[in-house]
Amino acid sequence: MLLGVHCSIKGGLHNAFHEAESLGIDTFQVFTKNQRQWKEKIIDTEEKSTFLNTYKTSHVKMIFSHASYLINLASNDDTLWERSTKALIGEVQRCHDLGLEFTILHPGSAKELGEQKGIKKIITALKTTLHATKNSTVKILLENTAGQGTSIGYRFEHLKQIMDGVDSSSIGMCFDTCHAFAAGYDMRTKCGFEETMEALDNIVGLKNLHAIHMNDSKGELCSNLDRHEHIGKGTLGLEPFRQIMNRFKHIPKVIETPKKDNMDAVNLEVLRKFVTI
Repeated sequence: MLLGVHCSIKGGLHNAFHEAESLGIDTFQVFTKNQRQWKEKIIDTEEKSTFLNTYKTSHVKMIFSHASYLINLASNDDTLWERSTKALIGEVQRCHDLGLEFTILHPGSAKELGEQKGIKKIITALKTTLHATKNSTVKILLENTAGQGTSIGYRFEHLKQIMDGVDSSSIGMCFDTCHAFAAGYDMRTKCGFEETMEALDNIVGLKNLHAIHMNDSKGELCSNLDRHEHIGKGTLGLEPFRQIMNRFKHIPKVIETPKKDNMDAVNLEVLRKFVTI
């Protein structure tokens, strides 16, 4: 089924498996370090061994990371751009050390640069990262954004342009349902969902889709509001999730809704009931 949640690494990376086991999930997403700090984290031999051994003996089939929200590869500030690129290189290296298949990245915010110049900065940063981690098989998945402020990635065309510019099989996509809806892709009906997937396939290519974030939306269509809601409790409704659960069984799907009142378990149960044999 490849359905899971974002798991906490409080107390150590390997502790994420405890949460995964309690929820009965076969995939999950983690931060490999404190994502609110620039300070780099080096995975020592003991931590690496503990994580890999726990992974090997678990029922989890796939784990991936989410890169720090501090990273902005579209920044016009040279210091921030270099710091962001270095942070992404570190993230890819940690994923490699831990046996994770990919890391998910918000492309960046162009601010005063404008979208096209921002996209060029992102392409350069990704090329730099891939060169620095050329011995790694870890993919970098660009996540579509909600379109808040000057963020890049709220149109599929942005992601296509970046992927074409980097021209590497190490770059793919993560599709976020909340972000897509907030950016103007109406998936509330089966027809609307199919139209969105057709657009995604025609522009980015479904072959490049490697992960899905399963989030309902607090905001309305075209609101550009990046606020996640529990499954079926927001403005998206249940139909797109029903479609995803049956169409993309082979792709890891992770819930990123508010962590309270055991809602991860509730959301998982809602989604599991959609699966048809």
